[in-house]
Amino acid sequence: QLQLVESGGGSVQPGGSLRLSCTSSRYTLDYYALGWFRQAPGKEREGVLCINNSGASTNYADSVKGRFTITRDNAKNTVYLQMNSLKPEDTAIYYCAAAGPYSTCADEYDYWGQGTQVTVSS
Repeated sequence: QLQLVESGGGSVQPGGSLRLSCTSSRYTLDYYALGWFRQAPGKEREGVLCINNSGASTNYADSVKGRFTITRDNAKNTVYLQMNSLKPEDTAIYYCAAAGPYSTCADEYDYWGQGTQVTVSS
């Protein structure tokens, strides 16, 4: 069973930046499409960004365009979510997810991390 672990969440002021990381200690992530999702209090979970195994990204949320970037480092078996110009409405639990091997960003996600809290507040 693929297990994903997120890190890097925290509290930041509006306009600040955070970088989230997601890794697996037991399985290589090289062949998986990897996505970041978020769920704010009282709202449904929404997709943020995805990156396929070739490094091409897909943006799921217009609200983060130009502010958030997804990258992956296969040597470190890690996917990152760089979040800049953070806004209070970005406050949410952020989840890392993986679709199956050789998957694309259009496929269903089968594996989920436990989430990391991001709070943007002055």
